Amino acid sequence: MTDASTGKVVVNRAMSLDGFIAGPGHSMDWIFEHMTSATFPEVMAATGAMLIGRGTYEVGKRMSDENGGYDGGVQFVLTHRPPDGPDLDVTFLTCGIEEAVATARRAAGDKNLEILGADVAAQCLRRGLVDEILVYVLPVLLGDGVRFTPPGLDPIGLELFSTIQSGGVTMLRFHVRR
Repeated sequence: MTDASTGKVVVNRAMSLDGFIAGPGHSMDWIFEHMTSATFPEVMAATGAMLIGRGTYEVGKRMSDENGGYDGGVQFVLTHRPPDGPDLDVTFLTCGIEEAVATARRAAGDKNLEILGADVAAQCLRRGLVDEILVYVLPVLLGDGVRFTPPGLDPIGLELFSTIQSGGVTMLRFHVRR
């Protein structure tokens, strides 16, 4: 990244052991069987903003109604189709991925920008905009659903720099090699 802020762009994922970040029908309720926002509070404390796609936004709205919200700072939703009504908790962006990341990084200040959503994360990875990948590996096999990365993503070198376990959840952190 060429931005002068000290925060990083971090792809954040909860993942089943068989490589799915969401189950069939984009279900993500299985995550709350294994972790809460209190599982790794240092991640939330280091996050100043989140950039997510429209699909993840919709799933997140349903999940927060049932499980409480995740306070990851200012929220930006990158979408081709903003909703008709306002949502005072988020800012909808209809620009390109580079501009969306720059906007959200400014809002994050010196904290990290967290990238959520398979499509938005893949766009960021394809364009070399990601500094780190953080993965929570959960002790469950889903068998089907949304894969960690979509087909067609070129190989990206990673360097493991941290492994922490909390109960049955293992958090892996990787630097993205440039």
